[in-house]
Amino acid sequence: MHKNQSLNRNTQHIERSLHLCCVWFYLLRRKLVNGITAIHGIPTGVSFHVHLVRKEGCLIETNPLPHGGRGALPSEGGSPSDLLFLAGGGFSFVSSSFFFFVRMLKIKRVPTVVSNYQKDEASDESVGCGRNCLGACCLNGARLPLYSCKKLENSGTGEKLVISHEAREPPVAFLESLVLGEWEDRFQRGLFRYDVTACETKVIPGKYGFVAQLNEGRHLKKRPTEFRVDKVLQSFDGNKFNFTKVGQEELLFQFEAGEDCEAQFFPCMPLDAENSPSVVAINVSPIEYGHVLLIPRVLDCLPQRIDHNSLLLALHMAAEAANPYFRLGYNSLGAFATINHLHFQAYYLAMPFPLEKAPSKKMITTVSGVKISELVNYPVRSLLFEGGTSMQDLSDTVSDACVCLQENNIPFNILISDSGRQIFLMPQCYAEKQALGEVSPELLETQVNPAVWEISGHMVLKRKEDYEGASEENAWRLLAEASLSEERFKEVNALIFEAIGCSNQEEELEGVLVQPSGSVNQTGNRTLGGPITNGTASECLVLQ
Repeated sequence: MHKNQSLNRNTQHIERSLHLCCVWFYLLRRKLVNGITAIHGIPTGVSFHVHLVRKEGCLIETNPLPHGGRGALPSEGGSPSDLLFLAGGGFSFVSSSFFFFVRMLKIKRVPTVVSNYQKDEASDESVGCGRNCLGACCLNGARLPLYSCKKLENSGTGEKLVISHEAREPPVAFLESLVLGEWEDRFQRGLFRYDVTACETKVIPGKYGFVAQLNEGRHLKKRPTEFRVDKVLQSFDGNKFNFTKVGQEELLFQFEAGEDCEAQFFPCMPLDAENSPSVVAINVSPIEYGHVLLIPRVLDCLPQRIDHNSLLLALHMAAEAANPYFRLGYNSLGAFATINHLHFQAYYLAMPFPLEKAPSKKMITTVSGVKISELVNYPVRSLLFEGGTSMQDLSDTVSDACVCLQENNIPFNILISDSGRQIFLMPQCYAEKQALGEVSPELLETQVNPAVWEISGHMVLKRKEDYEGASEENAWRLLAEASLSEERFKEVNALIFEAIGCSNQEEELEGVLVQPSGSVNQTGNRTLGGPITNGTASECLVLQ
């Protein structure tokens, strides 16, 4: 009896699979699909995920499939363990004999070209500008959507920042429709230097879960650095590449911090040269899906240095996205920023970064309730800032720390995580070691520069042999070269604590190791012991 039931089930599976093959053959013959992306077993049989070609003049959009994937949002069932698929829609065939998913991407595969305003200036022989740029020559009459985010309120607990429950739904889905939707539109126009969606990505086996990506196009086509790497503070140079020289088609929308409890969206607003707007633009050399740039007050031509207002704006963007898998990053000069024009980077990747999972050791709590911790068991010595009675308090504390590093010529990277609730600050010295000849030739040959995304655990590799041989040990060895020594890290912390006004009160307390939920205790080259400091919302206690 049991054998007969098993035979019947196998026969049913075969029949369903044959049905699926017939449907697939029909779609292929009709040129409705251009390839299978994956074949999956499901309780009722097998499902085929395919690329769907949209007919000319016809656009079909639906919500992402429950399958999820690299581009699908977690709210729609995105799976961190599956990095194969990109965001898009889908539809299904259901009958009494089979169950069939067809994966439809909103992104259409088109030849990737460099737009005229991304070519080298020396190759442009046209009279005048002709680039539709952000300069005075082209700005007159320019318009762009404007998104004014809602005002954030504190929770009163000093732990998390929340949005008023009385606020209505935003007029447009900020992350799904505005950021990712507009990014896909620019993808279809061929405005990127290469197709990042074709880059291979995998999770490196091990405790940390480093993510490796093979991105040969970024190495070959990324704009070269045009300034000194030994000075964190440098003046803006309008003769070198900056974001006023990009084409207006690369801009997605204007972004500002609103004063109302509700977000506002204006589909077509002038670009006001007298009131320099902050804009979100595509990164034409993307690392990941939805890779964009936040450029504060773009027409003011600010150099790449942190100030209080700009960091607060970046936190507002993270909070408005309201998704832990959408992060913002910052690279200072000397820490592998390649353009000396103030900007933050951001992209969506449905996986936790190893940096976010690292355990931390509490050091101090400021008078405004901002808790500062040191990461332990991680290759790059870093600080974690979180809490505060308001987003302004958190932003101001980190800004003070960054200004201190800038004035002391200490390169650093920033990761804004957890929808703006956590900020990781990573002082580093890789470029300095590289200039002094202290980095091994083996690491130099990889041509990987540990900027914010690499330090966070997303390893962007440029050679196929490095990708195929990627290991946790290799990732750790590269990142450890960027880390300050233990002694230097203590000196830098002392400077930071003095800058934020926490150096006059001292008290030694027992250290408490904070282990993030879902992460694992990992061994490393640093000890967990030693006196550290603690504090409350009404005091600021610092390690001697």
